[in-house]
Amino acid sequence: MKEKLIPIVSIVVGLVAFFLTMKYTRDKEMEFRKLKQDFQKRHEQINVMVANYDIPGGTVLRQKDLRVQKVFKGDVGDRAVEHRDGPKILGRKILFQIKEGEPVFWRDIEGGSPIGGGLASVIKQNMRAVSLSIGGAQAVSSMVRPNDTVDILGTFSFPSKKIPGEMETVTLTILQSVDILATGQEIGRDLTTAKSSGNSKGYSTVTVEVTPREAELLVFAQQMQGRLTLALRNPKDHTYETQLPEVNFEHITSKLESYNMDRQRKLKGSSRSR
Repeated sequence: MKEKLIPIVSIVVGLVAFFLTMKYTRDKEMEFRKLKQDFQKRHEQINVMVANYDIPGGTVLRQKDLRVQKVFKGDVGDRAVEHRDGPKILGRKILFQIKEGEPVFWRDIEGGSPIGGGLASVIKQNMRAVSLSIGGAQAVSSMVRPNDTVDILGTFSFPSKKIPGEMETVTLTILQSVDILATGQEIGRDLTTAKSSGNSKGYSTVTVEVTPREAELLVFAQQMQGRLTLALRNPKDHTYETQLPEVNFEHITSKLESYNMDRQRKLKGSSRSR
C-alpha cells in the first residue's frame, strides 16, 4: 500500500509545485510589465513651450517670449502646453510670472486650456485641492485671491501642559508657502477678469493646493473646531521660518517686549537702506 502511495504523493507534490511556479512566474511578468510601463511613462519625452526669459505676470505672450524644449512627460504631466498647442497661447495673457526655462502650463494662461474643465485642470500633478472654511478677516479681509501664496495658521484649544484638566488656547503655524487655487467659486483662470472689473467678491471658502499628507493635516485641523487664518505673503518671498513657537497667553506676556524691540530694529534697518 505504501509503495502505491509514494508515486501518487510525488505526482500531487509535483503538480502543486508546477502550479505555484506558474503563478509566481505570471505574477512576476505582470509586475515587470507594470514597472516597464511606469518607467516608459516617466521617461517619455515631449516637446513643450518654455519661457525664453523671465516673463512677468500679465504679459500678453508673443512668439519671441517662448521656445520649444524637450522634457520628461513624468515631470510635467498633461498640464504643460505642448509644442503643437503653441500657436493657441500666442496673444493670450499669463496670470503670473513664469521664470526662464520653466514650462508654460495651461493654468498659467488666462482662460486655461481650451478643453480644460474647472478646478481639476489647475491642480499640479501629485497635488490635491482642499477647501477651507475661511472668509472675511481670516482671509486678510477677503483680499486673498487665487494664485496668491499664504501661510496657514490655526488656533485651537489644547489640554494645558502645566495645569492638568485645564484647556488653553494655542495658535501655531500649520503650513507655510501654500498656493491659493480658488476663493469661493473664483479660480485662477478667472482672476484677470475679476481684477479688471474692480469687483472683489466676498467668499466663505478658500481652496488651497497641498500634498496628500498636508490635506489630511488640514482636514483634521478643521474637524478640531479650531479657527484657521491665512497670512498673505509677497509672491517673491520664498523664505521658510523654522522653529516657530506655539503661542499662548503665557508666551505673549513673556515675549511681547522682545518682539516689539525686534520689530523696531527691523524698521530702522529698512529705513536706512532706502
